[in-house]
This record gives sequence, structure tokens and C-alpha cells, in this order.
Amino acid sequence: MNNPQASTSDIALAKVCANCPVCRRARHRQQGLAFWVVKTVETKVCPFCRAYERVHGRKAHEGSTRLKCSN
Repeated sequence: MNNPQASTSDIALAKVCANCPVCRRARHRQQGLAFWVVKTVETKVCPFCRAYERVHGRKAHEGSTRLKCSN
């Protein structure tokens, strides 16, 4: 969790977004219908996606910043 000012309720809501099948697919694939839905609709409507942004410092549809191993 990158944001030290995130409340405990924000953290709980962000966990729901982290486990959401639509948001997980959007973060992983970075294309397709799930990505479009999360990018255009859910970030304006979904409280879980907004909490994810507050806690992690990135949008619910943005992928991880970790480097992937080429092995």
C-alpha cells in the first residue's frame, strides 16, 4: 500500500477491487472488453475502483509496475 493516508475502509474496498474478476483481467490483459469497461465506466461509478486508486496510487485498470522476468 503506497498511500499512508488511506483509511481502513479504503483498504477494505481496495481489496474487493483487487479480487474482482473484471478488474483483475483488465490489469492483466491491458486490452479487450474488460479493460474498456473498467477504464471508461467503473472508475467513475464503482466505489471499489476509486478506493483502489486511492490506496495503490494507480487506476484500477493500470497494470503492475513490476518488471517481468523473461525466463
